[in-house]
Amino acid sequence: MEGIVKTFDIGDGRMISIETGKLAKQADGACVVKMGNTMLLATVVAAKDAKENVDFMPLSVEYREKYAASGRFPGGFFKREARPSDNEILISRLIDRALRPLFPDNYHAEVQVIVTLISSDETILPDALACLAASSALAVSDIPFNGPVSEVRVARVDGTYVVNPLITQLETADIDIIVAATEANIMMVEGEMKEVSEQAMVDAIEFAHKHIKLACKAQLELAGMVEKSSPKREYCHEKNDEELKASVLNFCYDKIYKVAMSGSGKKERTEAFAAIKLEFTETLDPDFAAENAPLIGRYYHDVEKKAMRDMILNDKRRLDGRKLDEIRPIWSEVDYLPTAHGSAIFTRGETQSLTTVTLGSKLDTQDIDGVVIQGEQDFLLHYNFPPFSTGEIKRITGVGRREIGHGNLALRALKPMMPSKDVNPYTVRVVSDILESNGSSSMATVCAGTLALLDAGVKLIKPVAGIAMGLITEGSKFSILSDILGDEDHLGDMDFKVTGTRDGITACQMDIKVDGLSAEIMAQAMEQARLGRLHILGEMAKTITEPREDYKPHVPRIVKLTIPREFIGAVIGPGGKIIQEMQRETGTTIVIEEVGEFGIIDVVSSNKASIDAVKEKIKRIVAVPEVGEVYNGTVKTITAFGAFVEILPGKDGLLHISEIEWSRLKDVESVLKVGDKIDVKLIEVDPKTGKLKLSRKVLLPRPEQNENGAK
Repeated sequence: MEGIVKTFDIGDGRMISIETGKLAKQADGACVVKMGNTMLLATVVAAKDAKENVDFMPLSVEYREKYAASGRFPGGFFKREARPSDNEILISRLIDRALRPLFPDNYHAEVQVIVTLISSDETILPDALACLAASSALAVSDIPFNGPVSEVRVARVDGTYVVNPLITQLETADIDIIVAATEANIMMVEGEMKEVSEQAMVDAIEFAHKHIKLACKAQLELAGMVEKSSPKREYCHEKNDEELKASVLNFCYDKIYKVAMSGSGKKERTEAFAAIKLEFTETLDPDFAAENAPLIGRYYHDVEKKAMRDMILNDKRRLDGRKLDEIRPIWSEVDYLPTAHGSAIFTRGETQSLTTVTLGSKLDTQDIDGVVIQGEQDFLLHYNFPPFSTGEIKRITGVGRREIGHGNLALRALKPMMPSKDVNPYTVRVVSDILESNGSSSMATVCAGTLALLDAGVKLIKPVAGIAMGLITEGSKFSILSDILGDEDHLGDMDFKVTGTRDGITACQMDIKVDGLSAEIMAQAMEQARLGRLHILGEMAKTITEPREDYKPHVPRIVKLTIPREFIGAVIGPGGKIIQEMQRETGTTIVIEEVGEFGIIDVVSSNKASIDAVKEKIKRIVAVPEVGEVYNGTVKTITAFGAFVEILPGKDGLLHISEIEWSRLKDVESVLKVGDKIDVKLIEVDPKTGKLKLSRKVLLPRPEQNENGAK
């Protein structure tokens, strides 16, 4: 069966095809996007109507990868795909953040988008194609949607911007971002950089938008070929009472404006707003108020948002009394937890992170067993957001998508400044626990992470800080806000998080909720963010500026040894006997990895003497016996014709009976016993067999001979 296919050039000669009408025809919309051998199936289904009293967009987005797509078996006991990996969740968020703002504000029917990787090309990353697939499925459906939208990855490789680069090209890129946009507007930006300038970021975004327009045009042309895509289904998901709406506005606006101008704290402000709503509700007939509670709540929320936005735009004043570019008070402390390898508290206003650093060996690395990406991760960052941080009571379940997303952003921010393995041989785990939250908790994690890493003695290349920016627009008026509060994030038109050093940007995440963000506003926001970042770095420097000279006493030390590859087996021993014996005797952890022509050995212990003992043992194992050298060996076995002596680990030589003493011996056991430690000299190595010939007598004084030659 033939489907409907639209193919387009992404701008550099490579082609992408979008096909519909062939697979998953019972979904409201389904498309297969193909680039190279990478194929993604996207489906979308919407409920016929909204559930009662739902006044939001109940959108769920799932991205999944099939192991069969790359000809692999899933890991684990059951050998089937289970819960989504962190990577799948992160890609789900990329799709969600691009789609969600484009549904009509008054559309509240449940919508489910599922994107599945069904074929994987080892050279092409699927994440930049997933949003295109999802938007295409919406475009060919009858679901109301103000798209199309698409995403592309942009990398800067050797100074040149590349769209949807190959995986190999990313290895040398200093910019790696994913940009989502409609034909008219940028919607989302996320990625990591290696200390690039603000202008380079703007250029990368504009380059991305040029290529996104091609994908959006292709979607519109495809939709024009599908009959059911137009017209979109009719809906009515909101009932309205214009008289009630006006009453809420007239009664509440001035009161809310006054509270917003008071510069009070989060708790006091929340309580004051709740009191205003209650005061209005009490002016109504109780039965009417109860019946229309959801409607009153929606109208009050709209008035609250309008009053606060107007105050910021007209009075250039923040909810907590700050100027637009003013950063909240900052205090920090390191070495707060005595038993952690590194710890820090970072507090900015009413947002606080307690962050720890743990240093481990190669055995502590995270195995990555994805469909597209496999390998090991030796730098981990985990973000936790407990309910008490906002004064709430919630059931604590597994790690949420928001926590994974915020943790990934902080990891991307710090990763470019992590030292090389030569400087830092450890596996590093950073854990940020948010103890208070009122905006920018992910950016507090970046700052606290920097401080904790320095406290642990990790030789960061440069300190990193992060700041969250906001935007309020109304017509030609706009206000850019530095270090936004939670409420400012909620009521604003942009949430722009940017991290970096004094010299450039290392990561960013931008979500835009309005149409038409000009290049002028974006450039101004980035410059204001840069100045804010420099201020925060200055405040952090008051606590710690350099990594501690040495690790804390209880931190395990790691010493790296390099041996020729052919000796790896000798160090391990038959069945791991030798390495296990060394670990047991010294109390160390020994990890061996084959890298090219060498074996790289990590010896882990907090005891220097133990490490030195292992180093000596390994030195002896890899030593090559030299003729003429004297060795202190151990008698391993005794025979009628001599004894076998171990001069180096795993290397035995024959001490012939004639070479034990100058005098003639009747039997070996009269002089030697198994286990004896004796000095012997290597006198010969058989060139054919490699067998070692030893002598003990040459190290002993030679007896004087009488006139007849007798001893």
